[in-house]
Amino acid sequence: MDRIKQFRERKSAIVNAGKNIRAEIAALCDEESFVELSAFGFSKDAFYGEDACGEGVVTGFATIGGYPFYLVAQNFEVSFGGLTKANCEKIAKTLSAAEKNQTPVVYLLRSQGVRVGEGVNVLEGVSELLLKATQLKGTVLQFAVLLGEVYGSAAALASVCDAVLFAAGATLSVNSPLVLSAKAGKNLKPAEVGGYQVLGGTLLPAVEVTSAKEAASVILQISDLVNLPVEDAELNDPAPALNRGATAKEVAKLLEKGVELGANGYPEVKTVLGRVGGISVAAVIFDNVLLNEHNVKKIKNFAEFACCYGLPLVMFVDCLGVEPSLAANNSAVLKEICEYLSILDAIDTAKISVVTGKAVGLGYSLFAAKSAGFDYTYALATAEISLFESAQGAQIEYANETNADKAKLAALYSEEHADPINAAKGGYLDNIIEPQFLKQYLVASLQTLLR
Repeated sequence: MDRIKQFRERKSAIVNAGKNIRAEIAALCDEESFVELSAFGFSKDAFYGEDACGEGVVTGFATIGGYPFYLVAQNFEVSFGGLTKANCEKIAKTLSAAEKNQTPVVYLLRSQGVRVGEGVNVLEGVSELLLKATQLKGTVLQFAVLLGEVYGSAAALASVCDAVLFAAGATLSVNSPLVLSAKAGKNLKPAEVGGYQVLGGTLLPAVEVTSAKEAASVILQISDLVNLPVEDAELNDPAPALNRGATAKEVAKLLEKGVELGANGYPEVKTVLGRVGGISVAAVIFDNVLLNEHNVKKIKNFAEFACCYGLPLVMFVDCLGVEPSLAANNSAVLKEICEYLSILDAIDTAKISVVTGKAVGLGYSLFAAKSAGFDYTYALATAEISLFESAQGAQIEYANETNADKAKLAALYSEEHADPINAAKGGYLDNIIEPQFLKQYLVASLQTLLR
């Protein structure tokens, strides 16, 4: 027997069975950097009666922009990327190596779910895989790149990741879109069930990309933001546009190399990774927000990300407190607030809050109060800090003055109680800032706290 010839034939079979996914790997990684591991896995599919070449998944390590990563790439050409017990064990083995070597993981996902024919065996494998991925969360970065349809257990794997990148046409669904469409009594396209635009309610840290190549750029950007050390930076030029209005859009411009996670859901709260001067931060930018269980959970999840990877947390607060509605009252908003505070307390790096708009009631207590653990709390000179919104506050404060002009009372309440000077007098603000100089204060504060 010519073993060299046999080896070459087997290797050729593996390569031929995964040409498309190997092309995606090549587009994602630095040229010729991918080294495949556990390539020669073949199991017999009892249902389809064919060899599952390479177990239908390609694993290995490579570099992206010079950074090392472990790769897990589902091969849709083998049984539609279906998961098997052996498939799950092969992926779990890669995750164990990533944990041991403290190296981030990239999943290239395209799968129609578990492979039929294995019964409970595959369910045991899925459990092992999801547990291992969950154990890695917060230890090493995990990225999911969705290259097409990602259904069932593969969707659950994506949900564990720190960033979920939707390539063009990608869909994510824990059940088949055909099943969900039928259950809903509608004839929906897959994108209408599981596309990036319609999955805002999932609160996944989602990012929309066009291809594996663009995904590589985003992965590298996030990796840089998490891993780059503090760099010296000059105090920047002023930003006069902030004096004309410290909107969420203008505040976001303060962040260099910014990547917004989860922009498809609850956009009144922006969760952005970026650099301020030479320092990476996790920034929450509020846009005239009324709190509900969903946007509080989005903030909580992002604060947890900052906590796991040691990033300074910066709040740009424009929050009117909890939404005054029956729906909010009969929701998990208070539970989410409690869990957010627990995570906030666990963050042992810098925490800075800037009131850029209004901080009303719990909008101040949760996101700006010194007692909540913020190292520095600032307010722009144009900001308002109050117990109530001015009109409501005036009516409560002067309830006995039945003949009072409510409009005048509202103006009086605003002047006497909402001016940030009152909070500064009580020692609750470290400074009041002219808006155009906000970035200089942030850079100086971060440098002080992180040096």
